[in-house]
Amino acid sequence: MRVSLKWLSEYVDVPADVKALCDRLDLTGTGVEGVEKTGEAFDHVVVGHVLTCEPHPDSDHMHVVTVDVGAGEPVQIVCGAPNIAAGIKVPVACVGAVLPGDVKIKKSKLRGQVSCGMCCSQRELGMGSDHAGIWVLPDDAPVGAPIADYLKMGDTVLDLEITPNRPDCLSMTGMARELGAMYQEEVRDPLVAMAARLPEVTAGDDVAGTVTVEVADPARCARYTARVIDNVKVGPSPDWLAERVTAAGARSINNVVDVTNYILFLFGQPLHAFDYDRLVGDDGVARVIVRAAGEGEAFTTLDGTDRVLTPDMTVIATPERAVALAGVMGGLDSEVEDDTATVLLEAATFERGRTSRTSRNLGLISESSMRYERGVDDNPIDVISQAAAALLAEVSGGTVRPGVVDVWAERTLPRALEFRIPRFCAMMGADIPRDFIADVLARLGCEVAVTADADVLAVTAPTFRPDLEREIDLYEEVLRLWGMDRIPATLPGSPKRVGTRTEAERTVALVNETLRAAGLNETMTYSFAEPADLERLRLPAEGLGEPVELLNPLNAEQSVMRQSIVPGLLRSVSYNLARGVADVQLYEAGTVFAAAEGRKKPKERKRVAGVLAGAMGDAAWNRPRVPFDFFDGKGVLESLARELALPKVRFRALAPDEALHLQPGRAAEMMADGAVIGWVGELHPLAARAFDIEVPVTVFELDLGALVKAARPARPYVDVPAFPPVSVDVALVVDEGVTHERLVQCMTSAGGRLLEDVRLFDVYRDEERVGAGKKSMAYSLTYRAPDRTLTGEEVEKAHARLIAKVEKATGAEVRG
Repeated sequence: MRVSLKWLSEYVDVPADVKALCDRLDLTGTGVEGVEKTGEAFDHVVVGHVLTCEPHPDSDHMHVVTVDVGAGEPVQIVCGAPNIAAGIKVPVACVGAVLPGDVKIKKSKLRGQVSCGMCCSQRELGMGSDHAGIWVLPDDAPVGAPIADYLKMGDTVLDLEITPNRPDCLSMTGMARELGAMYQEEVRDPLVAMAARLPEVTAGDDVAGTVTVEVADPARCARYTARVIDNVKVGPSPDWLAERVTAAGARSINNVVDVTNYILFLFGQPLHAFDYDRLVGDDGVARVIVRAAGEGEAFTTLDGTDRVLTPDMTVIATPERAVALAGVMGGLDSEVEDDTATVLLEAATFERGRTSRTSRNLGLISESSMRYERGVDDNPIDVISQAAAALLAEVSGGTVRPGVVDVWAERTLPRALEFRIPRFCAMMGADIPRDFIADVLARLGCEVAVTADADVLAVTAPTFRPDLEREIDLYEEVLRLWGMDRIPATLPGSPKRVGTRTEAERTVALVNETLRAAGLNETMTYSFAEPADLERLRLPAEGLGEPVELLNPLNAEQSVMRQSIVPGLLRSVSYNLARGVADVQLYEAGTVFAAAEGRKKPKERKRVAGVLAGAMGDAAWNRPRVPFDFFDGKGVLESLARELALPKVRFRALAPDEALHLQPGRAAEMMADGAVIGWVGELHPLAARAFDIEVPVTVFELDLGALVKAARPARPYVDVPAFPPVSVDVALVVDEGVTHERLVQCMTSAGGRLLEDVRLFDVYRDEERVGAGKKSMAYSLTYRAPDRTLTGEEVEKAHARLIAKVEKATGAEVRG
C-alpha cells in the first residue's frame, strides 16, 4: 500500500525523520518496501507564459508558440492543443524532463519547425484525466517556478507491505491509528473533518421507493447499502482530490470515480458507483440483487474483457443481468460515463474466501478485492457511505436523495477479552508498565477497563481488528509497540536438563553437510506448485498420491501442494541460466504432499533433491571444462551413502519406460539394504525444455525418511591393517548386457573374506580383438588377511576360485 505522508499528516503528527519512521515501522511489523519523493518526478517542468501563438505553416491544427519559462530567452514549442493561446500560463516540460510513462522530452522538429519542449495537459503530468487541451494555470502563477513547488506536490510516499492479518492498515485512517499508537500521538478522525465542510444529507426516505436490495445468500454479503445522488455532472476532479488519489497510486479518472477511490484509500471501504438509469426497470425502480453467478454465465467487466463465471462467484445483478462482480470489478454496461446524471452508490462487505477465489481465478486483482479478501468491517459502512455520498454531491454539483437502503443480515460483534498483566510480563520476560499497556490498547481502538482485580484488564477488541481473537493476540500488539529490541535476551530455564539433537536430526544435519561438501548450495523453493508440474516434468504420478488442492491459492500457478521438489529446483536453474549464471548446483530438503480418497489430512513426506547444471569449474590451461553428467550425480549419492554408512548400496539401471523424465541409459534407482531410496539421472531434453532449460541437467531425488531409517552413522571401529595387501589385475570379456554391478556382486561373493577391494580401471571394445557384442572389463583386485601375511599359494587359490565362479555365473572369459 502507498501511504502519502503529506496526506497522513492531516490525521496524525508524522515524524520529520523519514528513515527513523521507516525503521520503526519495520520493527512493528509493517515492512517498508520503498520510499518515493514525488516532487522529484517533475524536474525540468516549470510554469510558462505563452508570449506568441501562430498557426503552424504546414499543419491545420498545430501552432508554433514562444513561451517564457523564466530562464534565458523564450523557447519555441510546437503545440497541437486547441486551447493554446497567447497570454495564458501553462505547465511546460523543458528539454531533459521525463514525464510519467517514461516520456522523455527532447529537442525535435515537427513538420519542419523546431520544438524545444512541450506544453502539458493534466493527464500528461499524471495529475488528472483531462486531455482535451493544455492545462491552463491561474494568471498569478509565477513564471519559471517549478511546477512541483507551485502545485505543492512535494511529498514523501511510503510503499508499505501490509500483512494479511491487518486489513485495518490498508487505509489512511488505519495507518494514522498505527502511528498514533507507535508514538503516543493523538489521532484526528477524518469523519469529523469531513463533516465540517460537507453539505448535510437531507433527512427522509425517498430512496426506499426507488431502490430495492435483495441479498439472496447472507453468507456471501453481510451488509449492503445503497444511496442515490441526483443531478450529477461528471467531469475532472478538483486538484486536491486528484492529488490525493494520485499519491495513493491510482490514476485520476473523473470526479465520481475519484471519490470512490478516495474513500477506499482513506477508510479502507471499497465503494462502487453505478449509472442509476441503467439499473432502473420498466416500473421505475432499481432492483439490486446480490446472488451467486450462474454456471457459465457470461459477463463483461469494466476492462472490456468477456468473462465466464461459476456459481462460486458472487455478482451484483438486476432481475435481467449481472452488473458487477461483487468485491472485484464492475460491469461495462453499468459504468459511470460522461453523460451519467444519477449515481447509485454501493457500500458493502462481501465474504472473504469467495472474493479471493474470484479475483485469482479470473486474474483480476484490484484494490477492492485486496481489501475484501482480508476483511472489511461491516459496522461503519453506513457512516462511510453517508460521507462518500455527501462528498460526491459536493464535487459533482449533485444532491443526495434522502434515505438509504441498508440490508444488514449479520452484524459483526466486538470480542470481549481479558489481559492478565502478570502473565504477560512473565511470558515476555520484561516488566512493562500497566499504564503503557492500557494506553497502547486504547490507541489501537480497543475499549479498556480495569476489573475488580487490578492486575487484569477487560479489553473489548474493535470489529475492524479481526485478528484480535485471543488474549495472546493482545500480548503481541503490546509487545511489538513496546519494542522487541527492548526485551533483554535470556536463555529459557531448564534445570537438570541438557538439550541435544535426536538421532534423526543428526542424520539430517549430516545429509546437509555432505551435500554442501559435494559442491551443492542449499536453497528453498515454494511448497505451492502448478497442477501441470509433474506432466511438464514427465514424472510418472504412480506412488505419489493425489495432489492436494488449495482452497484459496495465491494464483493459478500455485494452486496445489507440491508432490516433488524437482520442479521448483528446475525453475531456479532456469532463472539463473536466463541471467547468465552458467553453473548451478542446488539442493533442497523439504516436504512433499499427497492426498488420498477418504483421508482428512494430506500425507507429508520428507524428500531431498538436487540439480547439477553446467560444470564444477571453468576451463584452465591444465584442464578442460567438463559438463556435469550422470556420474557426477551418482557420485554425490555415493558420497552420501559413504557418510551415512548405508548398508548394501546398489544402483539399478532404469529402463526408458520406467523413467520418462530421464535420459534413456542415463538413469538409475538407488537402493540400500534392498529398499528403494530414490533415483538419479540426466534430465530428459523434453522435460528440460518444458522448464525453459536448453543445457544438460543432472537431477536426483531421495526419500529423506528412508535415508534416515537406513543410515548407520555409528560405525564399528576397524583397526588399521597390520599386514600387506596383494593386488591382482584381471580382464574379463563379457557380453554387453553384463553390467559392472553384476560382476562386482559375483566377485565379492566368490572372494570371501580375503577379497578386500574391487576397482574397475578400464573398459575396452573392439569387434576384431574382443568380439562383436562383447566388452573387456579390467579390474584391480585387492586381497588381504587381517591376521597374517598371505602367501602366493593362498592368493592364487582364492583368485582361481573367484575366476571360476564369475565365469560360471556370467559367462565371462579371462582375456589373455
